[in-house]
Amino acid sequence: MSKIDEIEKRINAGDNITIEPDGTVRDMTPEEVSAREAAEKQAREKIVARSRRPILCLDFDGVIHSYLSGWQGADYIPDPPVEGAIGFMLEALNHFDVVIFSSRSNQRGGLKAMQAWLRKHAGAAWYESPAGPGLEDVRFATEKPSAMVTLDDRALTFDGTWPTIETLKEFKPWNKR
Repeated sequence: MSKIDEIEKRINAGDNITIEPDGTVRDMTPEEVSAREAAEKQAREKIVARSRRPILCLDFDGVIHSYLSGWQGADYIPDPPVEGAIGFMLEALNHFDVVIFSSRSNQRGGLKAMQAWLRKHAGAAWYESPAGPGLEDVRFATEKPSAMVTLDDRALTFDGTWPTIETLKEFKPWNKR
């Protein structure tokens, strides 16, 4: 029986095991089991709480990422955040399920690149703190979510009146005006 088969057999049997950095498999101490169960309970509660909040959908380029260099490919994101973006998302997480959806979301490497970019620019704000949730709680969607509200730099609010074609042709995002 291979080591992987042995581990799988023990997990399926309900054994509380851990794997040490050197690959050694050992039984968890009662304290470790208790800590794991508490962490799992906290994670479940966090998911339930988030599912009860309205969704705030944020576009990425031009809203969170400053997009100064323009499109460089789905997996290359060279520019810093838009001023205030990190703080805004931290505050929004106290009230909304924050979801990022972008034209990058369905392109090869785009999702991972956005996640890595956010983690890099979040710094210590990535992690939950006594002040509130961290940016690790921001979700990334591959389909447009059913949001209460969306922030996008390339959109108009539809108020029941159709814009003129000229208005559409003259449209410029905030950072190009």
